[in-house]
Amino acid sequence: MEQKIAQVVDKIKTSKHINEDDKPMIIEKIEEWKNEKTAISELNLKLQEWWLKVEPIFAEIGLV
Repeated sequence: MEQKIAQVVDKIKTSKHINEDDKPMIIEKIEEWKNEKTAISELNLKLQEWWLKVEPIFAEIGLV
């Protein structure tokens, strides 16, 4: 995924269809998105860890 994002950034930098003034802003937003994606992935991992700890409790009372 990192490689594909890097390719997109390179294409944006060389694109003739995108206004030169807009390119830095677009690239900045892509970097923010990439960071958010990482944050979402980390959150997902934490939720999975949490679920492994509480699933037996839910199963014991018949909710799973």
